[in-house]
Amino acid sequence: MKNKIAVFGCGWLGLPLATTLQKQGYKINGSTTTKDKLTLLEQQSINSFLVDLNDNDFTTQLDAFLSNVDVLIINIPPRMKTGDTSSYLTKMKLVHKHSKLANVKKVIFVSSTSVYGDLNGEITEKTTPKPLTSAAKQLVAIEQLFLNDTGLKTAIIRFGGLIGNGRHPIFHLAKKDEVNNGNYPINLIDITDCISIIGLIIEKNYWNEIFNAVYPYYPSKEEYYTQIANTKGLKPPVFTHNKSNSGKKVISYNLISVKFYNFVTSV
Repeated sequence: MKNKIAVFGCGWLGLPLATTLQKQGYKINGSTTTKDKLTLLEQQSINSFLVDLNDNDFTTQLDAFLSNVDVLIINIPPRMKTGDTSSYLTKMKLVHKHSKLANVKKVIFVSSTSVYGDLNGEITEKTTPKPLTSAAKQLVAIEQLFLNDTGLKTAIIRFGGLIGNGRHPIFHLAKKDEVNNGNYPINLIDITDCISIIGLIIEKNYWNEIFNAVYPYYPSKEEYYTQIANTKGLKPPVFTHNKSNSGKKVISYNLISVKFYNFVTSV
């Protein structure tokens, strides 16, 4: 019998991830912060739970969600309604504590290439993160929280910019008059590969590792987004260049060169 997997956060990525894993034979617990979505999850044969980090009693909801779970996939972005810049980390410490109490053995934490900040040049998993924003600093702290727990098997996935299923940065950029750092390379990944990579980690037991996850295609932002804007019938923004910095190129070294993963969908 396949493991029971808890997908913590069934939004843009989490819902199709949960349905894909469910079709592969896994029993799935899925969480949402809205009551309306509970029925949608149940229609997909997913055990639905209302778990909102902003609720004062969210750990009670969390305990039910984590009951008899083998693998926990944390797919909650560092955005909190309270405005407290440290609240996300505080809540994730409680998630870690209660996952231990529930005897969860394996955790996949969905992180971001934002942890590398404004580093320049080629970036691999061996590159030391240099987060600049509060959100990125909290992501690094949470990565270490789970990785340093020898009682857990943990995988960290640092996704690049997420596209697919109706989502693309060009829709936001096209509304701007000017976009900075047009000479920087893109670091993007399609949702199809996001789901495939998470499934691969579970299937192959790739634990206690960090994975950069970016499609290996790095044209400049100006070149790429101008082309995409023209394809979609949008007005391309004007791009400025950073003369002192060439930007970061995030290499999915562990996935491509070590695990020999073949990306499914181009960007």
